[in-house]
Amino acid sequence: MRRKSSFVLPLFVCLCLLLTGCTSKSTVVEIEEREEKKPYLNSVDTDKARYNPGDTIHFTLGLNQKMNGESLVIRYRNGDEIVKEVEKNVKNDKTFTWEWKSPKDNEKGYLVEILLKKDKEYVDHLNIAVDVSENWSKFPRYGYLADFGLMDATEQQKIMKRLNRYHINGIQFYDWQYKHNQPVPPEGSSLENEWPDIANRPVSYQTVREYINMSHDFNMMAMNYNLLFGAYGESEKDGVKREWGLYQDSAHGTQDFHPLPDSWASDIILLDPSNKEWQSFLFQKEKEAFSKLPFDGWHVDQLGDRGMRWDYEGNIVPLDKAYISFLKAAKEELKVPLVMNAVNQYAQINIAQEAPVDFLYTEIWEPYNHFSHLKQIIEQNNHYSAFQRNTVLAAYMNYDLSDSTGEFNTPAVLLANAVIFSSGGSHIELGENMLSKEYFPHKNLEMTNPLENQLIPYYDFLTGYQNFLREGVKPGTLEVKAAKKEIKISPDFNKGEIHYSSYKKDNKDIVHLINFNDASTMEWRDNEGMQTEPKEVKDTELEIGTNKEVENVWIASPDHYLGSPVSLDFKQKDGKMTVTIPALKYWDMLVIEYEK
Repeated sequence: MRRKSSFVLPLFVCLCLLLTGCTSKSTVVEIEEREEKKPYLNSVDTDKARYNPGDTIHFTLGLNQKMNGESLVIRYRNGDEIVKEVEKNVKNDKTFTWEWKSPKDNEKGYLVEILLKKDKEYVDHLNIAVDVSENWSKFPRYGYLADFGLMDATEQQKIMKRLNRYHINGIQFYDWQYKHNQPVPPEGSSLENEWPDIANRPVSYQTVREYINMSHDFNMMAMNYNLLFGAYGESEKDGVKREWGLYQDSAHGTQDFHPLPDSWASDIILLDPSNKEWQSFLFQKEKEAFSKLPFDGWHVDQLGDRGMRWDYEGNIVPLDKAYISFLKAAKEELKVPLVMNAVNQYAQINIAQEAPVDFLYTEIWEPYNHFSHLKQIIEQNNHYSAFQRNTVLAAYMNYDLSDSTGEFNTPAVLLANAVIFSSGGSHIELGENMLSKEYFPHKNLEMTNPLENQLIPYYDFLTGYQNFLREGVKPGTLEVKAAKKEIKISPDFNKGEIHYSSYKKDNKDIVHLINFNDASTMEWRDNEGMQTEPKEVKDTELEIGTNKEVENVWIASPDHYLGSPVSLDFKQKDGKMTVTIPALKYWDMLVIEYEK
């Protein structure tokens, strides 16, 4: 049995910070809030979203007031283990900067704790995460950009710095192109510097190029978005042939198409993605795009299950297999990273097992409406890929609410992310704004400041604990019960209950707890924006069945202490371990370590 950390939360009278004794395990102490209305520490940033092993990481700490005799204790953690700890004197400036040479271990996440010490007491605390990975696709954290009109570079930098704070390591450049069948205008065209996108919005070459450059400055991948089988209605003028088309009948009477508003440049007519001549044509156009703009890879889009479709000769086109033919040819011809959207999981098993994609991407629609479906899709993708590729979900929040102007529902976003992140996935949602529709420029809903501020520790958590969430983690078999019958806890996703999920990694079991006690709906999308904020549950004693000898138990949550880990007391007897969960707001992660 280990000494239990204090985890008391009296209202408005204390600020809880993490201190460490002679071991590497955490304890929590309370300190009284200072009389000042503002904390000492304002914000903390890193200079990149991702680092290679051995890179120097540059930190910038914003201060709210002048320092006089204060110092910083900085701890670099992987899980609850302290990798390094240093103490630095704070200068009397508005900002404080320092560096850390990252360890040479690849594919590691670190949570960096910054503690301000004054008169031998700790008076303020901030955290930030660091991803040290050579390849972005190991732990993809995907964002987007969708506005490319002529912009001031300062405004672009502001957007990119915000995405960098969320550790977004890949950017989908949505609808930047001139035409789907001709992404960049012809050489020498009057449209070379500015062209209309499919919605007739202006696209500035300068803006796109500058965004790509900024992406590279932050070590983010810049991904060129385009369909694999789309063209404009009059694309025969551009060299596209009807013989390459995808048809709704075997007599090539009606070419398949995707209708768009009358005010837009065109509907999208569809081509057979397995047609070699179409592949050659589009790959040449993509080469022109990559030559003119230094994109890193191609985000390939589809349109889901089209039903029975035929080629020009009257042969049935099995699109799920045709996509693989296309992707293999694209990889061989273009030699760039590929990501493909499996709309509602269409062709995902083929993509996961046969296609040369960097990770798996699913855009979710009906009937996958329940919180349980988010976890189901991620775990399905893990099995499809034999746990070799992680998943990004395109899951659009408050969908119907965004038909009018308003604000995103904060509890809905946090609960959806809690389920996605705890299941080992990530969520494409952040760009110039936040996604509520499949058309990324749609911006009727705004992110409130509380949502922005609460999301930061969620993305720090996703990044800092990526080795516990998204690396070598397999479904577990632990049975978890609440000691008190009035507390309902279940592996199912039920309104009025706490959901638990169990995973295993190396010599650890990992239990995630998500609070649906006060949920008004169990549909993750929260179409009407009515999801309710959960009441915090305190001091919940759990009984966990395990016959292995437990060595250490710790807990971490993006809702408490900015994600810092806390060691917990536990008892073990007769194949059962008991532990008290100090507080559960939205999501807690409990890690049980066994003797090796």
